[in-house]
Amino acid sequence: MGKRCWAEIDLPTSKDHDKVYPGAVWAVGDAGGIRIQGVAGALDPDEPDVPMRADTVFDAASLTKILAVWSSIGALWEGGALDLDQPLGTFWLEVTGHPLGAVTARQLLTHTAGLPLRSQLKNLYGTDAADIRRGVLREQLHRPPGEAVEYTDRAALILGYLAEHLSGQTLDQLATVRIWQPLGMHSTRFGPLPDEMAARCAPTELDQDTDTHLKGTAHDFSARLLGGVCGIAGAFTVLGDLVGLLHHMLDTSTAPKRADFGPAWTATSLTVQTGALAPVRGLFWHPAPGTAPVDDVWVHYGFTGTGMWISPGQGRWAVLLTNKLYYTRDRRPLTDVRNAFRELAFI
Repeated sequence: MGKRCWAEIDLPTSKDHDKVYPGAVWAVGDAGGIRIQGVAGALDPDEPDVPMRADTVFDAASLTKILAVWSSIGALWEGGALDLDQPLGTFWLEVTGHPLGAVTARQLLTHTAGLPLRSQLKNLYGTDAADIRRGVLREQLHRPPGEAVEYTDRAALILGYLAEHLSGQTLDQLATVRIWQPLGMHSTRFGPLPDEMAARCAPTELDQDTDTHLKGTAHDFSARLLGGVCGIAGAFTVLGDLVGLLHHMLDTSTAPKRADFGPAWTATSLTVQTGALAPVRGLFWHPAPGTAPVDDVWVHYGFTGTGMWISPGQGRWAVLLTNKLYYTRDRRPLTDVRNAFRELAFI
């Protein structure tokens, strides 16, 4: 740990940072497991006497891209079912002859595929899942592949479709069988959640249709439009499940359980894959803001207020789960907390 000890990590409470988040769950650890963890605030501001708990269920939002898509694509790649640099149109008939056919999986994973920047699924393709899939896979590109790094949710949606094509399974089945069950991530699943699980879920944004905060139903509109399961978002998870995934990523030799991707996929993903383009990215993961390459700290966030960091070089990982979206879509207040948390967790 260097000069800082684990005990010096202390997450600000919602009282300290009013209206940033109702509550939070967090942990920092290494290949030996959790070294320090904690909770802060309440599960729901409408019930201030009910605290956050270590087993609170969170809407993972864009962490779904890691939990379901990135991990499943890694399993398919390590199993020899996917060449990251082969144009999709050469082996995937759904995109053959369409602009997406010239794109590679690596470009999707690095957000350099030139895809349209907004999802706009309902506006462009309607509400039928088959029509949406067809429209997304046949859409014109925003710019030539490999020209720029531009984050777009469509990359994960397309990779989810690709994973389904290669595996013959739906994305939720694939992730469950090859990643979540092997790692013992038994509380990670796509929504909507069953009642007993939704009861311990942190509520997110106010649903204008029901005038209640979403709880157990994905906040992301694309996920709801597609029945809860898609590459963009829709998964729910708990701290312990993320710890299992990160432990496996950090060191499969000490992890108690193993998924169908291993060290080769993790090492490839946590390496700069964008060449001279900026901002720098690995495969879905990106360097944590405020860190230098020598720090080797990688991160992925979720819009609802979730985030996880990992550093193979430092042999450490960290998780911070909040439901900040209950209060606001403004990213700045939570960004400050995230950066402070990362500074404490990684030297």
